Amino acid sequence: MVRDSQAVIRYNNGSVSYISDRDFQTSAMRQPTIQLCLVLHNHQPVGNFDNVFEAAYQDSYLPFLEVFEPFEHLRISLHTSGPLVQWLQANHPEYLGRVANLVEAGRIEIIGGAYYEPILAMIPQRDRIGQVSQFSKWLQDHVCSSVHGMWMPERVWESGLASSIADAGIQYTVLDDYHFRRAGLRNEQLNGYFIVEEEGRTLQVFPGSEQLRYLIPFAKPEQTIEHCRELAQGNPGCVVVFGDDGEKFGTWPDTQRHVYQDGWLKNFFQALTDNREWLQTSTLQQAVQTTEPCGKIYLPDASYREMTEWAQPVIRQTEHDDLVHSIDQHPQWKMIESFMAGGFWRNFKVKYPETNHMYARMMYVSGLLQQARDNGVNQQVIDAAQDHLYQGQCNCPYWHGAFGGIYLPHLRNAIYQHLINAETLLERAMGRAEKWVEATTADYLFDRRTETRLANEQLVAWISGSSGGQIYELDLRNIGHNLNASIARREELYHSKVRRGQPQGDQATASIHDRVVFKQADLDKQLHYDSRLRNSLIDHFWDEDVQLNAIACGEAMERGDFADGSYETRIRRNPDRIQVQMIRQGNAWGIPLTITKGVTLNAGSDELEIAYLIEGLPQDRALHFGIEFNFAGLPDGQDDRFYSSADGQVLGQMQSQLSLSDARSIQLTDGWLGLNIGLESDQVGGVFTYPVQTVSQSEAGFELVHQCVSVQPHWLIRGDANGNWATVMKLSLTTDATGEPTAGEEITNANSVD
Repeated sequence: MVRDSQAVIRYNNGSVSYISDRDFQTSAMRQPTIQLCLVLHNHQPVGNFDNVFEAAYQDSYLPFLEVFEPFEHLRISLHTSGPLVQWLQANHPEYLGRVANLVEAGRIEIIGGAYYEPILAMIPQRDRIGQVSQFSKWLQDHVCSSVHGMWMPERVWESGLASSIADAGIQYTVLDDYHFRRAGLRNEQLNGYFIVEEEGRTLQVFPGSEQLRYLIPFAKPEQTIEHCRELAQGNPGCVVVFGDDGEKFGTWPDTQRHVYQDGWLKNFFQALTDNREWLQTSTLQQAVQTTEPCGKIYLPDASYREMTEWAQPVIRQTEHDDLVHSIDQHPQWKMIESFMAGGFWRNFKVKYPETNHMYARMMYVSGLLQQARDNGVNQQVIDAAQDHLYQGQCNCPYWHGAFGGIYLPHLRNAIYQHLINAETLLERAMGRAEKWVEATTADYLFDRRTETRLANEQLVAWISGSSGGQIYELDLRNIGHNLNASIARREELYHSKVRRGQPQGDQATASIHDRVVFKQADLDKQLHYDSRLRNSLIDHFWDEDVQLNAIACGEAMERGDFADGSYETRIRRNPDRIQVQMIRQGNAWGIPLTITKGVTLNAGSDELEIAYLIEGLPQDRALHFGIEFNFAGLPDGQDDRFYSSADGQVLGQMQSQLSLSDARSIQLTDGWLGLNIGLESDQVGGVFTYPVQTVSQSEAGFELVHQCVSVQPHWLIRGDANGNWATVMKLSLTTDATGEPTAGEEITNANSVD
């Protein structure tokens, strides 16, 4: 609460202003017109580049504050996510000081949330409560005296969240009016906040206006004022909420000029000030204190409207899009639209299996952390591992819509880095030997199938026998990097826009959901699709004369059934050496074949030994056999990322398509990661390499994104006298890193913002 006798604010020009909650409440009782709650959500994801943080600060967060400060009658609610607030504390503490002054003056309400912005429905209840309560404590220690409300990440709501949020000490939050319409309410009923309940715990929820999201800041300020006037005339004393990203005020494309240089924000604030006799800006807390709830409601599982559309399969998205465009001019469209429902956020884990891989990895680490707590592991280690886990739950790369999301490699890599580091810290704290190796099996991917985890103190290989005997995750502990953190090329709804080419008309002030901008030319020629995930140990049979470009474009014909077939898995153990052995009886060109492949890891080793035995081969003809590896985290266009031969000759950067013949090995180097990958076979053959690039959508437009490099040793093989062919390969993964930081060092880094 603001202290009426002490609250004061000093502006850069030296002037002083103060408005108390008591004055606000008296004014509200005197003029029961309308309260407008402006709720800003400022966020940058874990793993985003420092220059992106700085650009958003200079383009959006700072100029918004500078325009806002002199308008002493205005109030807002402000959410700044954990990753961003930590960066601000380290790089621009003066900004947080200015915000704190405005908080003390009663002009800004700080609302909390989950520390690192996870989708709450995606993480265990213990982590939900932990993330929210920990962030509230940080904010109370550094910026404000109390936190009563929270921002719901991506407004993803499920009914079971109410009890978790209440248990974390939160009283109110904001969702979209879409949630309430899905529950059966009409727009004219959404005049304030409602009570939701779960297991006897209650939460107050405001409906955020979708119409205001599209008006602000893209329409003229007068249109927003007129919209509020109509609401006030129809529902005197009502509360209306605008809740959206603060980045749309300067960081979204072209908005910096529109919002600041052309004066939109200043004009908007002036319009609000000029109409303050009937239109009062208030914080969410003030709205709760000065109005009664509209009633009780149980909300369905939902997010904002656009998110529910993005979560659908592409075919369903297309049908939905076609239907909307065919009837959106119907006189009863608004009524029809209110009955249209989109998809369910959790199905991003189906639409993008790579999301499920990250999710499953996160759940494994969360379970390991709880096990460490139960076993009484040192609290410093628990705190450091928990911070890594919480950062690994940041929502941004777990989905995709108007923002890059899962298609952005640096965001995926950051998630895996924190999860790998958390696991390594916990394993060491739970008494691992200096050198060890183990293999465990479980349903790690939550698909009712058994996966295998082959690990030592340096590497972890996660293997799915039921999906082609593939390695779907390969972790290098020393640098916290998953070499399989890639994504397949797949059809997206917006690819139809890419095929149509450049749009007509001015895109300068279009909403981010409506912009069509091409960051590179000829993107339509880069639209290629994969039939499977970009894992490793994918077994192919090709035509003898197959062309590299056909493979790279996903157009080559698969002649066997091994790439996606189910392999029977068994584990062979020795004290310091374990092999995961996989066997499949299948066919190529209709010829019955049996493939046995083994992945072997030794204690203390940074090398995987990969052995293949193919039985049933004909002696009178050659079959073209290839083994596909995909390596993520090696970007293109950089001099210190390159292919080389065994004698050290540089063969090209990572965007190179190479077709090597008479080769036993190939080397890949990433100087920035300090990583050297060596792939060597005891059989002479060829090697194909090519970059895997997606055409994806981000807030800046359509762009070509380098996801990984594909490396495929291949041979023309014939059976020996017994119809067999075999090879042994070594995949060496050496890094320049000396090892994972100690728990004490991790805590220092995590708390450096203090």
